[in-house]
Amino acid sequence: MSDDTYAGDLAPKQTWEMLAENPKARLVDVRTDAEFAYVGNPDLSGLGKEVIRVYWQVFPDMDVNPDFVDQVAAGGIGKDTPLLFICRSGVRSRYAAEAMTAAGFQECYNVAGGFEGDPDDQGHRGTVNGWKVDGLPWRQR
Repeated sequence: MSDDTYAGDLAPKQTWEMLAENPKARLVDVRTDAEFAYVGNPDLSGLGKEVIRVYWQVFPDMDVNPDFVDQVAAGGIGKDTPLLFICRSGVRSRYAAEAMTAAGFQECYNVAGGFEGDPDDQGHRGTVNGWKVDGLPWRQR
């Protein structure tokens, strides 16, 4: 778990289970548009849910999105809504979970390993850990 800056880390399969079991739980993908388009996206259609997409950093400068908290909350997300944040590898999503917790949201989790996971020995992602490696539903646009 964490040091109280957010609710903690969840493995991708734990994330799927929480999304399946808790009707209020929402997955927030904080990657850039290019990542959505070319790398793939978690597919929650089997759960009757959609992924909330809000950039943590804005391409191409990769500055932190100053409107991030407001953009996540804009969809009627309450401060008691369990929010599960995912990015490529679990770094940006941790920052997002910390920011939302600091803004008063009560249950913010980081998806450890993210969508593509950590790089392997050859520097390639998608082979070690993460949403795709765990065999969870995903699709490309």
